[in-house]
Amino acid sequence: MSTIQIHLDRSVKPIKAMHAGGQPPLLGAKTTHFHYMTEAGIPFSRLHDVGGAYGAGRFVDIPNVFRHFDADENDPASYDFTFTDHLITALVEAGVEPYYRLGITIENYAYIKSYFTDPPKDFAKWARICEHVIAHYTEGWANGFRYKIRYWEIWNEPDNYRPESVPVSEMWSGTKEQFYELYTVTAKHLKARFPHLKIGGYGSCGFWELTESPERRAKHPSYKYFMDFFYGFFDYIKTHGAPIDFFSWHSYSNTKNTLIQADFLEKELARLGYAGLENHLNEWNPYAPEFGTAHHSAEVAAMMIGMQDKCPSILCIYDMKFGGASIYAPLFDFRTQKPLCSYYSMVAFNHLYRLGTQVELKCDTEGLYALAATNGKKHALLISNLTGSKQPLALEGVDLSDARFYVIDEGHLLSWAPNANEIENNAVILIEF
Repeated sequence: MSTIQIHLDRSVKPIKAMHAGGQPPLLGAKTTHFHYMTEAGIPFSRLHDVGGAYGAGRFVDIPNVFRHFDADENDPASYDFTFTDHLITALVEAGVEPYYRLGITIENYAYIKSYFTDPPKDFAKWARICEHVIAHYTEGWANGFRYKIRYWEIWNEPDNYRPESVPVSEMWSGTKEQFYELYTVTAKHLKARFPHLKIGGYGSCGFWELTESPERRAKHPSYKYFMDFFYGFFDYIKTHGAPIDFFSWHSYSNTKNTLIQADFLEKELARLGYAGLENHLNEWNPYAPEFGTAHHSAEVAAMMIGMQDKCPSILCIYDMKFGGASIYAPLFDFRTQKPLCSYYSMVAFNHLYRLGTQVELKCDTEGLYALAATNGKKHALLISNLTGSKQPLALEGVDLSDARFYVIDEGHLLSWAPNANEIENNAVILIEF
């Protein structure tokens, strides 16, 4: 018997934005499926890899918006905002806040030829180009907008160098030190120009070295490179006085391992002199090859539940896109364009997010993840079972006589259930009372 004790009168903290996502469900340039984000209450959409390879040559990326680097960065005519305006306006209308990545889309075929992975030839000019992009979307520059876009992320995975598989970088072909300098120049310029906005980076590949086996670490020297890059980055920006409002990182490991990595990051940031620095796990996807399965949806729910008590303030699942049969598109069936069960884990978490306040909860079973929330009048409990077996449940401290029960698994997409006396392995239960 698994016992969950809930104390509705003991507030813990606000429910965080754990159900944000990566690029939105575009179909080419069509935004007709954005209603799925609205219905799931998705708080942010991180604009990285938007619209296809090389950003489809139209969206978001600095080389797409500012096509000729030798052009005058102060002249509005040098910019092509057309498709990015279309995208960002649709996001705002869907109630989703854009989270803008300043940089480039991953170049998966960089081993044949890379186009935009080289460091900009003038870091200061690149920073001024970014300044005008921000001004266009937040201050109305160049026939622009005054949208609420708080987070501006400098680059993505500049540490994405994998000598064991791809002998060239798919994101940054310069040295570590060149990226540190680009970040420093850009962050100083943007923070001075927009002190009210949050400037950060760098979309770290993460901390695989902590949780992988010795055999895998020996096979993947990139894991150590990711760590060396992390420590070098913080040493450089501290020495050079570069501002950082948030640090972003990635994990494609399971929930248990990623929670370990989050604890490590919190401890190391404090040790390095950055205690309390806001951080975002803005790419994650546990067991990506299993998308569409009950196990995947249970991992997705467990990750959001588990990270509520860890250091990240935002999670962005990778990814909300439509498209081909990609293991990195876990929320929608590309054939039917309908949601998969993992999407409904996001919907279920939103029920807690809307209530607003986490309450104290204790669960006595390892692998059973649970989170409760309240608004003072209404309450909800979300449970995900990754124990490996069916679990009888004892829910203490709450009156469930008028509760509503819903289940998510391969056959039930947040469907009504008669009770919550037990939970199957790889299932998710939402209880509203």
